[in-house]
Amino acid sequence: MDLLRLRAGRLAVDLAPHAGGSIVRFAVEERDRPPVDLMRPTDPSGLTSGHGRDSACYPLVPFSNRIADGRLIVEGRDIYLRPNAPGFRHPIHGDGWLRPWLVERSNDTDADLLYVHDRQGWPFPYRARQSFRLTEDALTVGISVQSTEPSPVPAGIGLHPYFVRDEDATLTCRPQQVWLADAETLPTTRVDIPPRWDFSTPRKISSVVLDNCFDGWDGHATISWPRRGFSLDIEASPVFRHLVLYIPDNKPYFCVEPVSHTSNGFALHALGVEDVGYRLLASGDRLAGEVAFRVSNF
Repeated sequence: MDLLRLRAGRLAVDLAPHAGGSIVRFAVEERDRPPVDLMRPTDPSGLTSGHGRDSACYPLVPFSNRIADGRLIVEGRDIYLRPNAPGFRHPIHGDGWLRPWLVERSNDTDADLLYVHDRQGWPFPYRARQSFRLTEDALTVGISVQSTEPSPVPAGIGLHPYFVRDEDATLTCRPQQVWLADAETLPTTRVDIPPRWDFSTPRKISSVVLDNCFDGWDGHATISWPRRGFSLDIEASPVFRHLVLYIPDNKPYFCVEPVSHTSNGFALHALGVEDVGYRLLASGDRLAGEVAFRVSNF
């Protein structure tokens, strides 16, 4: 279970290529105080599981969130995917978080990881890459998926970070609309954001319970932990114009997930719904983006 340890100034990042190419720790380390975690640290069982589900952050390739009933429509053909996670009836979050990644390159501050998909799970081959770049004030994660299937297929990318949750933690972000969801967290209706879910000004995480996809995001969000004394600015590439907010009740974490498409977006596109982030990749085509997590004192 070899970890890749990146260090730059006061920032520390640990990666687990063997466990879904995941981040297992993102923290501030200063000489005059104990380390301060910004993402939830991974416990030992998460490291030995071989997947990234219990990590600090894991990659979403070649799709984000759920595909309803596993039904994938590709150029008029129905293809059915099997569930891929215990407790979930629908396939969720793709393959990357379930498989080991290869280390292409690494040094004290940078690492590049590769995953080559063999049709197990998602029925089309592809290559995915993650790049991690740590500077004295930011972690930047690049993620891409490249189709190697001869015919065009849909694809998406995203990141699934879990942030530590304090009573005074706040979130600021400004998407334009939100999808209401059914009991299985599948989107049903896209509406203007109701006041109870409005994060356009800083709002306490503890004030709401959510598991919804927001559309029309501008790629910027800020998380602040006043008691910890830090803020985190999230800056995402234009490909990430959808944002999943997962704020469970009574858990020590919450998620702010930059993604390239709406939850169940492939099926929504097939139904004629517009602006869901649907991308069709021909062989050799690549979908790519970056997310920067910039740390500052609160």
